[in-house]
Amino acid sequence: MKEIFDLVSRSCSKTVTNAYSTSFSTATKLLAPSIRQDIYNIYGFVRLADEIVDSFHDYDKEKLFNDFEQELHKSVNQKISMNPILNSFQETVHKYNIDESLYRAFMKSMRLDLHKSNYLSIEEYKEYIYGSADVVGLMCLKVFVKGDPEKYDKLKDSAMSLGSAFQKVNFLRDLKADFEDLSRSYFPNANLAELDENSKERIINEIESDFKKGLKGIAHLPVEAKLGVYTAYIYYRKLLHKLKKVPSLEIKSRRIRVPDYEKAGLLAKSYISYRLKLI
Repeated sequence: MKEIFDLVSRSCSKTVTNAYSTSFSTATKLLAPSIRQDIYNIYGFVRLADEIVDSFHDYDKEKLFNDFEQELHKSVNQKISMNPILNSFQETVHKYNIDESLYRAFMKSMRLDLHKSNYLSIEEYKEYIYGSADVVGLMCLKVFVKGDPEKYDKLKDSAMSLGSAFQKVNFLRDLKADFEDLSRSYFPNANLAELDENSKERIINEIESDFKKGLKGIAHLPVEAKLGVYTAYIYYRKLLHKLKKVPSLEIKSRRIRVPDYEKAGLLAKSYISYRLKLI
């Protein structure tokens, strides 16, 4: 029975989420049960694509990526895949009528990571951010509003801004790994070999602007999604605050993180704000 395989597929996506991101999995657990699994399904898909280009160095990454992309489109067209992660993802795609252009844009940005190392222009940078982050926010938004096109259009811009903010914080946090291990430089007009305070301040101001736009949208999210998304927002804001206080050259030498005890405090703060209807 396919129902059993679908249950196994959803379990795999949840396992991938919990294994790869404690922060994201915690935020996802705060979503209503009615939408939680579909966010696991989306995360499982984007995580696997990202792992191919970032981690599988001892393998032919381009072949792995080509095979994965081919299987992605087959899974959506046939409404089944023997890859459990893609099987659960196609289920969410059809359930909420997620537009093909969104996951195609995501795969395009991931493919760039196979060969492209530097983003020298604002246009290239924005295109990469759109595909790697904004569309992930839009796919999640489709789930949050349960496919309602009017609500989706209303919240689309803020969802993209929040996705951009999260991704740019990741870029800044992972500067050492991206620059030294993968030879990647995402921020244009910034010399990451000698990152100075002016460049860091410009990047942080850009992220704070994205956060401001994103927060406006969180206030209008359906109740099923609000607490989970707000918790993710609070966590990333805290991470940005830590990055802001760290000297620019130190960011390139170590990975800044939010300790578990601080995450617990942020979770409590988010819940209180939610219960008091402050968001």
